Amino acid sequence: MTHDHDLVLRPTEAQISAALNPPPGRNGGDLVVETLAGLGATTVFGLPGQHALGMFDALRRSALRYIGLRVENNAGFAADAYGRITGEAAPLLLSTGPGALTSLAALQEAASASAPVLAISSQIPTAGLGGGRHGYLHELPDQSASFRGVVKSVHTVRSQSQIPSAIAEAWRSALTAPHGPVWVEIPQDVLLAETSLPVVTAPDATPEELVPRVELTAVAADLLSRAERPAIIAGGGVVRSDASGKLLGLAEALDAPVVTTFGGKGAFPWEHPLSLQSWLEDRHTTDFLEDADVLLVVGSGLGELSSNYHTFKPRGRVIQIEADLGKLESNHPALGIHADARLALQALLETVSPRTDETAPARVRELLDKVTARISSQELTLEQDVLASVRKALPPGSPSFWDMTILAYWAWSAFDPRGSNTMHSAQGAGGLGYGFPAALGAAAADPTRPVLAVSGDGGALYSIAELATARQYDLPVTWLIVDDGGYGILREYMTDAFGEPTATELTRPDYVALAESFGVPGVLTSPKTLETDLSKALATPGPSVVVLPAVLRMFAPTHLD
Repeated sequence: MTHDHDLVLRPTEAQISAALNPPPGRNGGDLVVETLAGLGATTVFGLPGQHALGMFDALRRSALRYIGLRVENNAGFAADAYGRITGEAAPLLLSTGPGALTSLAALQEAASASAPVLAISSQIPTAGLGGGRHGYLHELPDQSASFRGVVKSVHTVRSQSQIPSAIAEAWRSALTAPHGPVWVEIPQDVLLAETSLPVVTAPDATPEELVPRVELTAVAADLLSRAERPAIIAGGGVVRSDASGKLLGLAEALDAPVVTTFGGKGAFPWEHPLSLQSWLEDRHTTDFLEDADVLLVVGSGLGELSSNYHTFKPRGRVIQIEADLGKLESNHPALGIHADARLALQALLETVSPRTDETAPARVRELLDKVTARISSQELTLEQDVLASVRKALPPGSPSFWDMTILAYWAWSAFDPRGSNTMHSAQGAGGLGYGFPAALGAAAADPTRPVLAVSGDGGALYSIAELATARQYDLPVTWLIVDDGGYGILREYMTDAFGEPTATELTRPDYVALAESFGVPGVLTSPKTLETDLSKALATPGPSVVVLPAVLRMFAPTHLD
């Protein structure tokens, strides 16, 4: 009997000839870049190092585009953003030991945000593997152990024949829901040795689909159809699975109000009559969600920020759709559905009975009016004006990347992203330095539209070296640096807790002059001229820096009441 797959696996004469006569001068690094190209990669990020030179030498024999950053952690942030924007696994090439370890914070963010990053690192020579102390440069007793608790999967290669399969398996892992970073390590001697293996063509690495169980979606659809006050919390899983359209269809079929988490910004239209927007750190929103008799949580684990610092206590039935099994019912009992958000929402769309609730838009407006009144009572006009200026200056459809800074904390709740997959921040892991290098990765993914990065002066100093990267590759990123002379949010936290801050004040450079020393145009702006200056910078090709000296304050929290 002949099966279809037998025919697929039968090579042509041309393929046989190419396999028997591989081009000379190739090494293990060529197997790496050939595999990446065969999987569909077009761009790689990274930083060369002594043990990894085999991979980097192979790049010049490849059509892959290389974007080299100045710090491995920043290269990881750039790959993270590239993965978020494209939905592809972003290759990140690293060297052994210090180079590899420097990427850990970026990989933690990618894991927290479910961004697909394919990190490929060199290793000490094969003879040194196994935990003995051989004294090789960059040697660690077990390098992969440092990454095992951070990434989705770890793959160690010990021979050239293992390279294509290991990278393909890692690629599949990175793109199987939930997306995330993966780790491949290849010894130096394996990368450098000449190879006679055939050129790698197109390895099969199709991601597995995480399909919901039919009996669970049937129960969920019945609960939602019979609910009197349904509501929906949409998390980052909706954005990652490109399920915003299906979410909109379900919300409208049920007349269910929708709030998006900070990681799920843009999952639901901001100005829609059913949009509760993103005011999750507001007790009025918490009360509204607690009052729902059926609450659908899609693509969120209801962690610290999404639950108003764990003060959220739902009183109704909770349905949780989550691709990350570790997050399923980790904070609240629920009807847990382990599935990709897109597939689960599609199943619900096909199963629910439409319901009508003419009061829903009015209840949404009432809630948003309460939020507006609370914020208005705190005399925070400067902060709201600055955020409004940023929104007006940023073209619709242009992505923005926000560091851990006060203006970003405002944006989590108050910024209209104007589209799905357009606003990104480091709120998953909460590390400094994300905004600018991530924006560079997004610009590499799509250089046809300007990209905005927002940092405080403290976070900016983490990635100032990447001004050289922006200039070298002429990437269209405008970097807004809000300069308040220190770690502003920590200054607030310490003042509130202890009466005065410690270790929060910073000596910082003249950011405009520093940018110009890299050949990047810089401008010093003010709250009154911010919209004009930022609009001009975003409309000008190539990189630019806009510096806003301003001390911003946060709105008062409600979880402490």
